[in-house]
Amino acid sequence: MRKLILTTIAALSLTACKDDHLPDSSAPFDIKPVSAEYITVSSLPVTAVSGQITSNTTWSGVIEMDGIITVKNGATLTILPGTYIKAKPNVTGAATGVLVITKTGRINAAGTESQPIIFTSYKLLDGNEDTTAVPGDLGGIILLGDAPTNVPFTTSIEGLYLSSDSYFGGSNPGHNAGIMKYVRIEFAGYDYTGGNSGNEINALSLGGVGYGTTLDHIQVSYSKDDSFEFFGGTVNASNLVSFAAEDDHFDFDNGYTGTVTCAFSMADYNSRHAVNLGGSPDSNGIELDNNSTGMATALMTNPVINNLTIIGAKNGAAGQGLAYENGIHIRRNGRLTLNNTVVTGYPAGIRVEGTGSVLSSHSGYNSIQVHGFETSVTGAGTSAIPAANLLKGYTASLWGMKQPFFNEGGWNISPRNCGDFQGLWTKYDFAILE
Repeated sequence: MRKLILTTIAALSLTACKDDHLPDSSAPFDIKPVSAEYITVSSLPVTAVSGQITSNTTWSGVIEMDGIITVKNGATLTILPGTYIKAKPNVTGAATGVLVITKTGRINAAGTESQPIIFTSYKLLDGNEDTTAVPGDLGGIILLGDAPTNVPFTTSIEGLYLSSDSYFGGSNPGHNAGIMKYVRIEFAGYDYTGGNSGNEINALSLGGVGYGTTLDHIQVSYSKDDSFEFFGGTVNASNLVSFAAEDDHFDFDNGYTGTVTCAFSMADYNSRHAVNLGGSPDSNGIELDNNSTGMATALMTNPVINNLTIIGAKNGAAGQGLAYENGIHIRRNGRLTLNNTVVTGYPAGIRVEGTGSVLSSHSGYNSIQVHGFETSVTGAGTSAIPAANLLKGYTASLWGMKQPFFNEGGWNISPRNCGDFQGLWTKYDFAILE
């Protein structure tokens, strides 16, 4: 590793975390980067945090999470704009740098376009230009709530040990876990047993979270597992971007019924890719199940997604486009409603399989455009998409975008850039220069 690109920082000052055990300060944390300034930030003081947060607490500056941090008992964790959060390295292999907002806790992480809140790899903040960030350097963020799901209220979220602090789901659709806005999550994820075990911590896990919660302008990059996974709940989300996920960009199950508006995923075929036990590709733009068994339930998984753009690789070559599986995979009694959607650069564009699984649209199937290297669409509900909107072949379709493929240089998804996905708050280039 050589040296990170540095751009202008307007001003730097620092406060510590504020809670019962840390010093108070009234001075604002005023770091104003146009993008992550890892070299500069690595020279700032670091506040270490661990254990449970049971009273209102404020984070700012540079935070190091040691192990699993649990917010509970009515406490609100406030994270100020421009804060950087990393994990403490753990040589034992246990999960570290995991932030859990329990059903009795709340988060107030309201960044801004010019001062996003950044959860990132400790290797980018260690001051050592010879270290390289990798997926799994940070555990991830877990929000839990008591909105409806199709599993028992005593179900524990994936990736955490069974306890009341890990339970999700209930009967309050309006549950409010707080706010996450202008937040970046980089190099996160954890798999307890390895090999795509099904017991992973995602970059952002949402278990039974209700529609009182605000999720807006959140970017996940280089996650070890899924970028976003919705386990039931009714929470709505807007302006989500997933970049270079190892497994799935978006995953929905356990009776999730919220609405996602303006979402974008983009592949980096040089990144890591999940595989099945047999070694075949298992990385999807969207993976959706009603539940793990495919059983019908009173509450069925059926998200509504408005203005969705899924970009894979430009070419269907081994190690490039064929390293992935499906642009959208609806299975196990899952249901998905798509409005204004473009999918390109995966072996299969949209695959619907299993009893009860179906694709639908409120805006009309003419608003769905799908390309696949081998198959454009297959399964229940896909036959309603006009033939003119379905393409297959070795080279992916642009579908009216300027140049959407990350690995081809100078990417630009206009006119589908509904969420300012190339704005100041985002980051895609972690390259090192002389």
